[in-house]
Amino acid sequence: MSAFELHNQLLELHAERHLAEETGVARIGSYMADLERDIARSHAAFVGAAVTEIATFHAQLSGPNFG
Repeated sequence: MSAFELHNQLLELHAERHLAEETGVARIGSYMADLERDIARSHAAFVGAAVTEIATFHAQLSGPNFG
């Protein structure tokens, strides 16, 4: 998945958390724990993908680093 797609997934999870808080579903501890875990994993995947894409783009512009 691209960083763009992972970012969109992360935004959807944040929207889901907001909806859970608005509707009272946030009172279900197991649901919120799973949701928070999904958010943390999606955030880590997004950051990893973004850093990789930036490094790849930098390498394409500058060429490989030697030394």
